[in-house]
Amino acid sequence: MTEQSVAAPTYVRPTRRLGFWRMTLATFIVLGLTAGSFAGWQWWTATRAVASYDPWFASYVDVTATPSYAFESPTTTARKNVVLSFIVAATDDPCEPTWGTAYSLDEASASLDLDRRLARLSQLGGHATISFGGAINDELATGCSNTAKLAQAYTTVIDRYQTSNIDLDIENTALSDSAAGERRAAAIKTVQDEQAAAGKPLVVWLTLPVAPHGLTGDGKRAVEQLLAAGVDLAGVNVMTMEYGESKKLTASMADASIDALNATHAQLAALNSAAGIAMTDADLWSRIGATPMIGQNGTVDEVFGLADARTLNAFAQDKQLGRMSMWSLNRDRACSPNYVDIKQVSDACSGVDQNDQSFSDVLGAKFTAIPGSAPPLTGAADAALKPQATTAPVAIIKDNPLTSPYPIWSADTTYAKNTKVVRNSNVYETKWWSLGDIPDNAALQAFETPWELVGPVMATDTPQVQILLPEGSYANWSPTKIYEATERVLLAGVPYQSKWWNQAASPSATALNGETGPWRLLTAAEVTEKLAQQ
Repeated sequence: MTEQSVAAPTYVRPTRRLGFWRMTLATFIVLGLTAGSFAGWQWWTATRAVASYDPWFASYVDVTATPSYAFESPTTTARKNVVLSFIVAATDDPCEPTWGTAYSLDEASASLDLDRRLARLSQLGGHATISFGGAINDELATGCSNTAKLAQAYTTVIDRYQTSNIDLDIENTALSDSAAGERRAAAIKTVQDEQAAAGKPLVVWLTLPVAPHGLTGDGKRAVEQLLAAGVDLAGVNVMTMEYGESKKLTASMADASIDALNATHAQLAALNSAAGIAMTDADLWSRIGATPMIGQNGTVDEVFGLADARTLNAFAQDKQLGRMSMWSLNRDRACSPNYVDIKQVSDACSGVDQNDQSFSDVLGAKFTAIPGSAPPLTGAADAALKPQATTAPVAIIKDNPLTSPYPIWSADTTYAKNTKVVRNSNVYETKWWSLGDIPDNAALQAFETPWELVGPVMATDTPQVQILLPEGSYANWSPTKIYEATERVLLAGVPYQSKWWNQAASPSATALNGETGPWRLLTAAEVTEKLAQQ
């Protein structure tokens, strides 16, 4: 049963017209309430953006630099996420991706053990973003004029390393080439759509040079091209470095960087508005990244010190930048006393006194993205984004000499520095001479053992196959003969070359001793060349 209400008698007031001033006052009140509601809505949306703020920090690592940097063994949380650089076009095929023109993807696996090292980083909860371009060589879009092949080149890299994040580092001629920019934008749109369709959303960041007054005209055009192509651009990362004459003499590197970021923020607001993309102030900051060059910059009087790093980090936290990076993790240490001219930029040290501190810890402080997770999107693909493994799942393979990529470790073998072996489904490399030291000795600390873990044996590994030469290709080795440097011999069909004068030193026993043994195995290329001559 429900109650029925009884209407009360209605009282009708006589109608009165509002005078002009009363009407004006009422209008102002209504407008004020409306404006207040709009301001409140703006505050609410900005607060929502701040509440979902999830920034990330990752240092660049120069993959081809010597000495090689062991990114797969991060010593701090701030070093778990890396941006590996740089994928560029091959010198003989502009549509083939390479690491700095020095290594094809397969060569990087064979010579640098890159695939295995990425697998190890993934095991430790780290994540690798792959960077295309850089300042020196040709970014793929510069020379690859076929958009379909260009898209395939990007996809080859993404699929090879199973990464969910890429970084387009566009500089110099690659930035001024408008046609290359159009191809790049179209290709990236294709790749991003294909990855999304496969359930693997792709995060795309654009890295550009910047001055204290902001992006260059070419830089703004690069942003416009990607937006016009429909690329879901996660953000723009500006290289807060190498300002030259654009930096005021009295400005610190941190001051110049903050000016550059503020100017970039204003420019991106205009660019997104022109593209029909509405963003709050907080949204824009979450789509901006900063990458200083730590320590000594290429311009002699530009030095980005630890004080600059603290100031820039504080600004980033205040504005809630979406990303912080640095060039580079290879350089995040003070130079050796033997390195005399610290004003000359080194790719292995910063050139400043770091007082046992690291730039990565200072710049990465309070950046809270979980190591191993993909950096966040603020665009349409955000809801679908899931963390992706850095590499394909690693299959544990038993130590089998017929399938292992390196010799199985033996307690009776002498191993020279930089020798790789397999033990218990993992690859280890010697840091110095070793005999009888167990690679995976759990009781030893890193400084106590001559072995360093490189990464797991992977299902994709192929065994090292020794190519034999037919009898008579070279003379058979004799224990009584004296051998001079460069002489070649056969022992059971295996070819060796003498490194220096020796006698009675069996090639099979000493070739594994690396630097200390008088013999080395011929390379596959040398064996192939010999076979072609026969």
